[in-house]
Amino acid sequence: MSKGQKLLNWVDERFPLSSTLKEHVTDYYAPKNFNFWYFFGSLALLVLVIQIVTGIFLTMNYKPDANLAFLSVEYIMRDVPGGWIIRYMHSTGASMFFVVVYLHMFRGLIYGSYKQPRELVWVFGSLIFLVLMAEAFMGYLLPWGQMSFWGAQVIVNLFGSIPVIGPDLSVWIRGDYVVSDATLNRFFALHVIAVPLVLLALVVAHLVALHEVGSNNPDGIEIKKNKDPKTGHPVDGIPFHPYYTVKDVLGVAVFLIVFSAIVFFLPEMGGYFLEHPNFDPADPLKTPPHIAPVWYFTPFYAILRAIPSFFGTQVWGVLGMGAGVVVIALLPWLDKSPVKSIRYRGPKFKFMLVLFIIAFIGLGILGALPATNTRTVLSQILTVVYFAFFFGMPFYTKNDVGTVPVPDRVTESTPARQIRFLVLFAVTIVGAALFAMFV
Repeated sequence: MSKGQKLLNWVDERFPLSSTLKEHVTDYYAPKNFNFWYFFGSLALLVLVIQIVTGIFLTMNYKPDANLAFLSVEYIMRDVPGGWIIRYMHSTGASMFFVVVYLHMFRGLIYGSYKQPRELVWVFGSLIFLVLMAEAFMGYLLPWGQMSFWGAQVIVNLFGSIPVIGPDLSVWIRGDYVVSDATLNRFFALHVIAVPLVLLALVVAHLVALHEVGSNNPDGIEIKKNKDPKTGHPVDGIPFHPYYTVKDVLGVAVFLIVFSAIVFFLPEMGGYFLEHPNFDPADPLKTPPHIAPVWYFTPFYAILRAIPSFFGTQVWGVLGMGAGVVVIALLPWLDKSPVKSIRYRGPKFKFMLVLFIIAFIGLGILGALPATNTRTVLSQILTVVYFAFFFGMPFYTKNDVGTVPVPDRVTESTPARQIRFLVLFAVTIVGAALFAMFV
């Protein structure tokens, strides 16, 4: 017996290392028909690691002080060896995190990964999304730039519109009556320690719950129902390692190429990843002409602006914005379709899905633009479409089955089918973007 095997046996006697690896990696059987949409789960985990590692290095030189925060960021960018690339990796990573998470959630939506028996997997994922938004919002204040300061001012003030507890809640969040040094220190502690711990715990719970019930697939068929009587393994499954670990390496390579290109050549991404006002220090006496959140918050910000204030309060807009996030977690109970995958759904769901994509992207673009009467009316229409997709789901998904029957075994996804879906998806996105921009 080699020394390495002796060491492994010694560890296994005191810690379930080998059994854990077997259960969740080498002996975990995943469906054999995964396609490119299944890259984004592993990519989300990769970006989480990038954010944690770069965040640790940034905290070594960052000063959570209202008088020094902006200067410390400039010091990181200009004087710390390699500081500029670490900062750009962190800022780009924040946006790329939401890119892969949105695509990961979209994959779950089109293939019905939220339906039985994966309701808890979806709920954990929705909580991850909610905590990720809180993490990004708190981190956004830390550079103490103009847009950081005034964006936090606007968002925190919205909590003040909540009846009874609103004013006290706003003061508690800020730690002061205005966004100040106390707010910066509070957000720094939450961004660096508290929220990441919650996020990591939810990620672990999400993965454990997923491996307990097994992964979904593009056909929406439960592979555990067809097992080899000799081995006990699913006949339509293959070991996650080495087959999908090798496949994920391809996704990681492509992602890192895109990620590196943005970091080196387009770290600001035209003002969407790093807003231009944030290169000026925060000035409580000078309000920017247009205050807008980062791009990944803009769909929900547009919902907030679309709902008019009643009786001098914005509480309905705040509730609408919150409902736009929370309703995503209710999908397992709203969808009444007897099938999971979009491959075997009827025209009603597909039509509503296209409208939902248009509404979400349109709201995202409108939320980043200054409000006008025309844009407000358009935001209201798209908000109605957004919520109609969810709350109308019990009606239009019931008995909405396509003409192609659901197979008993998983099928291989042909390149032609994937290309057709990608073309339709790209045309829908471009159409929604052009429509919202020109309006």
